[in-house]
Amino acid sequence: MYQSITNFQNQIHTALAHYFQTNHEQAETVRSEWLQSLLPHHSITAAEQTILLLALMPHISPQTLDLFFVQNKDLDRPYTEFGGWKGLSHGGFLPTGQTAQFLIENTSDTPLSLRHLLSREHWFYTENIVHLEGQSDGEPFLSGRLVVSEEFLATVHGKKFEPEYSADFPVRRITTPLEWSDLILPYNLHEELNNIMCWIHHWHEILKNKQLNRIIKPGYRCLFYGPPGTGKTLTAKLIGKQNGIDVYRVDLSMIVSKYIGETEKNLARIFDKAEHQNWILFFDEADALFGQRSETQSSNDRHANQEVAYLLQRIENFPGIVILATNLKGNIDEAFFRRFQSSVYFPMPDETMRRTLWHTMLPTEWIAESNEIIETASKYELSGGNIVNVIQTCAIQLYKQSTPILTPEIVEEAIAKELMKEGVRAIKA
Repeated sequence: MYQSITNFQNQIHTALAHYFQTNHEQAETVRSEWLQSLLPHHSITAAEQTILLLALMPHISPQTLDLFFVQNKDLDRPYTEFGGWKGLSHGGFLPTGQTAQFLIENTSDTPLSLRHLLSREHWFYTENIVHLEGQSDGEPFLSGRLVVSEEFLATVHGKKFEPEYSADFPVRRITTPLEWSDLILPYNLHEELNNIMCWIHHWHEILKNKQLNRIIKPGYRCLFYGPPGTGKTLTAKLIGKQNGIDVYRVDLSMIVSKYIGETEKNLARIFDKAEHQNWILFFDEADALFGQRSETQSSNDRHANQEVAYLLQRIENFPGIVILATNLKGNIDEAFFRRFQSSVYFPMPDETMRRTLWHTMLPTEWIAESNEIIETASKYELSGGNIVNVIQTCAIQLYKQSTPILTPEIVEEAIAKELMKEGVRAIKA
């Protein structure tokens, strides 16, 4: 990296010397092996290298760009040709497309327009490496700020990109210490989940078929529905863990806004950032955002319907995995079902599944009469989430006792408390 910075400093000196027609030894643009190692799938041209290094300088060597602060003495102002903009807190020079044009024009014998290199069609943009932003209407294209993405900056610093949860990006990575073998579900659900796993592993090969590539889009959309606590969120986490993919849960409370257009803007920020990452986007309690459209009787109805229409468009074009979870399938707008490749129902566990759940979750050192406790507990209609809550209540009771041995009475009392929360009497199945 340090050699690339030194070579880039020489390139700036050469450009300024050429522009001011002062004596300076011509510096050859040296290929940056460091940059090439960061982007091994591309053969980086000299112009692309200049743009990349220029965009990176404020982050890795801001003093390198201080030379562009030279004033035009005739006009007592900065040189327009150098471009640049002033940040809110950063005191150094921040480059624009005009800065890149200046450097390339004054260090290359071949005239080159940067419009293509900084367009939406170039891999700089499609792979979310570098882009221009901030041009106002009617202003020159190259007057935009030259911005390097957070993802590429993380790569430069040898780190994995993990965005921080914030009001601007209300998405949080979710994980689990459990393994795929810990997932207790009916057999038919495992078959459906295996289809999702198969797509994750083989979609590249599937889309190599030219006919399929014309009609099938890269993304995959799933709907998980069923009662609370039946494993929808855990399954999403485990799909990611099993395939080495980060799962990010979207905080819908921070997304939905009463102000017209704000919900769409919030969603756009999430999809724009996620579409360049190998992430699974998980929308929990999705009916809050993906609900049924209504007949347009007021401006509020029209606004809500526009939000759903925008979601349909973004989800359909998203190249990654999207999982929506809801307790009630009927609350989801019917137009989404045509976009789902998979719709998976998570039922309440039957007695056999509950017995397996209790056996898997209860610590063996708690149990004196294992069969009696598990047989008793499995008679009650509880979801996996309910069972976790019951075991936590039991843990608190056992902690207060001198002898941490679980009894059927402690379990049944904890079950009764859990069911009372939902207004249900503790009646065995």
